[in-house]
Amino acid sequence: MATYVMLTRLAPEALTKPESVADLNKKTSERIKRECPTVRWVSNYAVLDACDCIDIFEAPDAETATKAALLVR
Repeated sequence: MATYVMLTRLAPEALTKPESVADLNKKTSERIKRECPTVRWVSNYAVLDACDCIDIFEAPDAETATKAALLVR
């Protein structure tokens, strides 16, 4: 499987409380497992820059990686 890195920006309302980010991560993870079972999430990092998160994941092909990326958005 190929490894993909995705830069993500969160909506301002997702950043109001730390627990809201954790809830969003949990819901997103569950949805990806359900709709893209071949994707393996490697890690997720919060960053202080133009993006809010760096997501690293593995997918069998670009089409599946794109689907996972769209689910995150």
